[in-house]
Amino acid sequence: MLEVRLFATLRQGREKVYHLDAAGFPDGTAVLDHLHIPKEEVAIFLRNGFHSPTDTALTDGDIVAIFPPTGGG
Repeated sequence: MLEVRLFATLRQGREKVYHLDAAGFPDGTAVLDHLHIPKEEVAIFLRNGFHSPTDTALTDGDIVAIFPPTGGG
């Protein structure tokens, strides 16, 4: 099982947390595709708390956190 956590604007129209069968999601790109999140909307992709590219292989038990770009001023 993968735990996928979404933050900020990525939560709009989506759940905060998803639990996905790891067997169906070999990498982060598959997760993004499943959740209809374009890669260009992802600024930070963490696998188990570490910055990772979205094409990083995922394994059962991983926790994924996905953040959009942020603005401020």
